[in-house]
Amino acid sequence: MEERWNGFLMRNYQFEEHDAIVVFPEEGTANGYLAVKTEYWGAFPKVAEIELLKRGFHLCYIKNDNRWGVDEDLDRKARFIRSVQMEYGLKPGCVPVGMSCGGLIAIKLAARYPELIACLYLDAPVVNYMSCPCGFGIGNPLNEKRDMSEILGALKLNSVSELLAYRDMPLDHIWELVEAEIPVVMVAGDSDKVVPYCENGIFLQRAYKDAGVEIEVYIKPGCDHHPHGLEDPTPVIDFIMRHCE
Repeated sequence: MEERWNGFLMRNYQFEEHDAIVVFPEEGTANGYLAVKTEYWGAFPKVAEIELLKRGFHLCYIKNDNRWGVDEDLDRKARFIRSVQMEYGLKPGCVPVGMSCGGLIAIKLAARYPELIACLYLDAPVVNYMSCPCGFGIGNPLNEKRDMSEILGALKLNSVSELLAYRDMPLDHIWELVEAEIPVVMVAGDSDKVVPYCENGIFLQRAYKDAGVEIEVYIKPGCDHHPHGLEDPTPVIDFIMRHCE
């Protein structure tokens, strides 16, 4: 089914029994590249997606089984990306746009399928499950009663003790991004109470800086978890365009 999304033609359909979306740039403007919203479709589209569509990107999304980056979702997403690229004659490298838990999905996708990635845009990404959703540091847990049933169920774990020993967090895959030299542009607020930067994104920033891999980080003074993005997204868009030309 075709309709309009923020003025752009959008196709809704089913891919492997999951809701899927492809949004098209205006006719005659396509640059052959694909942006992938990894989670929270429709949230904060002015952060990057609308501008990327204006620059000629196709944009796609497929619904996840959950927001914690399980292998089944990552593998399906990779198949979906390849399917969209093939159907519309797009270039091999895509740009995951990952906000919050979408950031953790983007990190794990890039670690598992580096050949699919041109660069990453991460916005207040969850990197460390002990910080979010557990809230063991300075931040607030996603559920103030510390009900961990969502993430435990998603990861097929029986207790928080098992989660403490879990070694498939985004944090555990940063080295794979560094090894693959995947460029990253990252935005975060310095007052984020849900996904504190000092417990999450900082690990990615330090690893990249230590290895000399390209990363640009924009810290927003006084900003909590929302709103996502920069007031003027030009630096993020420029970074992405440099790696898609």
